[in-house]
Amino acid sequence: MAKLKSVKIDGESIYIFNSAIYIFQSTAGSTLELTMIVSEIVLNKYGQEENLILEIELQDGGVINAIMHPQRLPDVLPQLHLYCEIDDIEEYGNINIVHENDSFPKIEEGITIQDIRKVEMPDEKLVLKLKLPIDQAEWLRSHKATLNEILKEAIYDYWRKREGEDT
Repeated sequence: MAKLKSVKIDGESIYIFNSAIYIFQSTAGSTLELTMIVSEIVLNKYGQEENLILEIELQDGGVINAIMHPQRLPDVLPQLHLYCEIDDIEEYGNINIVHENDSFPKIEEGITIQDIRKVEMPDEKLVLKLKLPIDQAEWLRSHKATLNEILKEAIYDYWRKREGEDT
């Protein structure tokens, strides 16, 4: 069974937590399929595109260059599923062939969303409405550039203290 060494999407290397590459063969034809557990940032960046240029390096030294189509999979972990139609399965050597009735590779086991976020934590825009005295509101406006860092630090400090009390 072929294993991935690295993947570049549109020339950019991405971090992969686990993956499976295989040829899906059905009565409709054959497709090269790549399913990867990636960070939420990678999924958001590439999951909505129509076509992606991939350079897939296999552990055995083989390299596959392909234009693939992304497909989001509904799952707990961020997964990017890519596929492209192929004509000749012989040119893909030791890549496993999966048929319609076969079970698909399970790549989620042993990985948690917390593990993924330790490697790459996504940012999310949050809008807060506060009622403050005018001097505090003016201070916040004048420190807008550093406000994100101040809030992150305060929240993490508070969070750590609370977790320490719970144990």
